[in-house]
Amino acid sequence: MSITRTMLTDAIIEKYIRPIQRPRTQRAGLEFELPIVDRSGGAVDFAVVHALTGAFIAAFGFGDAQRDDGGHIYCAADPATGDTLSYDCSYNTLELSFGAEDDLNVVYDRFRRYYLFIQERLGSAGHTLTGMGVNPRWRVNRCEPIANGRYRMLLHHLQSYKRYPGALEFHDVPQFGLFSCASQVQLDAQEDTVIEALNTFSRLEPWKALLFANSPWGDYLCARDHFWKNSMHGVNPRNVDGYDAPLRDIDGLTEYIRSMSLYCVEREEKYIHFAPTPLEEYFSRGSVRGEYYDGQEWKEIVFPPELTDLAWLRSFKFEDLTYRGTIEFRSVCQQPVRQIMAPAAFHAGLMEELPALTELLDREAPALEQSLTPSELREQYVLRKRPDGFDAGAASALLEKLIRLAERGLESRGRGEQRFLAPLYERARTLMSPAGEMLKGLENGKTLEYYIEDFARMD
Repeated sequence: MSITRTMLTDAIIEKYIRPIQRPRTQRAGLEFELPIVDRSGGAVDFAVVHALTGAFIAAFGFGDAQRDDGGHIYCAADPATGDTLSYDCSYNTLELSFGAEDDLNVVYDRFRRYYLFIQERLGSAGHTLTGMGVNPRWRVNRCEPIANGRYRMLLHHLQSYKRYPGALEFHDVPQFGLFSCASQVQLDAQEDTVIEALNTFSRLEPWKALLFANSPWGDYLCARDHFWKNSMHGVNPRNVDGYDAPLRDIDGLTEYIRSMSLYCVEREEKYIHFAPTPLEEYFSRGSVRGEYYDGQEWKEIVFPPELTDLAWLRSFKFEDLTYRGTIEFRSVCQQPVRQIMAPAAFHAGLMEELPALTELLDREAPALEQSLTPSELREQYVLRKRPDGFDAGAASALLEKLIRLAERGLESRGRGEQRFLAPLYERARTLMSPAGEMLKGLENGKTLEYYIEDFARMD
């Protein structure tokens, strides 16, 4: 049976719109990706990582372990809290994900316990976690994905960019997923405000870059935009960045999702990779040509689309509506550990003040935006060199107003979470993100090792 446009639209509504047809809660789900670093300057010792995993599971009672092809655990979860310890793409990056909670303080308390345990174990073996958006040892670390179908396929997909000359200006580090680290938060969405939330938070992206950039790379203070957009993920620009053309309504959102591209599905426990294809085109085909890994090599396969393939749509947008009924905010680099809660608090507070946030940006941002789209302005603000005509005083003043608005939103939640915003005021005043702080320090004689240790400190 052929899959019609109406059938696809209905499936999109069922996956993305039905979950937000209920009142929004104040629950937040947080994810922290943290680089693992060998203090001696060498590559991460995966034996140390595997030993840590076993010790952590034993100490905290995590279960539901998932193992790679070599039998090593790369993911385990706590059924009581929903917290997960995992490794993101490679054993060079440890990820801590937290089950949704109403109170950010509760999440921080659990993070603190996990982090101190992990640091003690890693420290005894000459390793450490640190709070950076790029693993500082990326050049020497083992450049290999976790040995399972998903991560093997993902790296294969990113490495396939040479098949598409002229599609865009690709960078030459398709392995960026093995060393790029983010701080992500998911907040509940609801149908009557989701369009405003996606539009307004997209418009906020340039200003977030000034506050949270922490992945210096060449000319960039925040390289994660460049990594994603100028890779296979950005072949279809609808899959990356924010929503530059404001969404008009729910129909416009479903239309947008139909235009996003799919690049993998699963059949009989095999990941199948194929050229990024817009959903509407993919589901209109009678068959699709792809490739799968048979354990030794990649082999060609032809298969028919199935409507359930929608489950494999992967967005890399700054604001991503998920099947959980949440908006996932994914444009922020990992932060220094002692300030790790700041991005989640910033987003959670502003979500409580969404109409006021929209009004603030409508009133004060146009004079600074210089008729640029949010993505175009963010492209300028993620660079080391400020653009011509940059008004530092006005930018600093707007950032401070945004932080105060977030603080007001957190105060309305009544849990004392506004304490996590404290470091942002200094960043707004000086226009100095963590990446800027580190680069300035390096220019003045401090070492990379100093910042590895400094950004790892909890207090």
